[in-house]
Amino acid sequence: MQPPAPSLSAEEIRAIIHRHLALEGPLLPILHALQEACGHIPEAAREPVCDALNITRAELHGVITFYHDFREAPAGRHVLKICRAEACQAMGGAALAEAALARLGLGWHGTTANGAVTVEPVYCLGLCACAPAAMLDERPVGRVDRARIDALLAEAGA
Repeated sequence: MQPPAPSLSAEEIRAIIHRHLALEGPLLPILHALQEACGHIPEAAREPVCDALNITRAELHGVITFYHDFREAPAGRHVLKICRAEACQAMGGAALAEAALARLGLGWHGTTANGAVTVEPVYCLGLCACAPAAMLDERPVGRVDRARIDALLAEAGA
């Protein structure tokens, strides 16, 4: 279970940025540190990151949205990742994902109204022989069918 996302002060944001500036290619380490501290990349951190690295907001947005592990908003208490890779798709993963999202009334990266579950796509969990696959928090689950996905969602409080 994930704790509620803390907010960071401007001073804490500057300190995180400063700790990583001496690194070669500091953007990704800065973003990882911000997300670790806050649970997502807070809007308040974007301008300071851009200023410190002399990059545009568009460049920063491109990096944040390119890497699927970065979040622009806090996740729910539990994160259900559903594999979208080819082996899982071939074994019914697309229909499984659509059914789960429809049941919850969410799109990808959406969080249930009670804050219990965020559903995210992932592009290979390494369980291709047990496709389709999912992961609840850090626990991988293979051979997922609708009954199993419903059980995972119930376990997570969706």
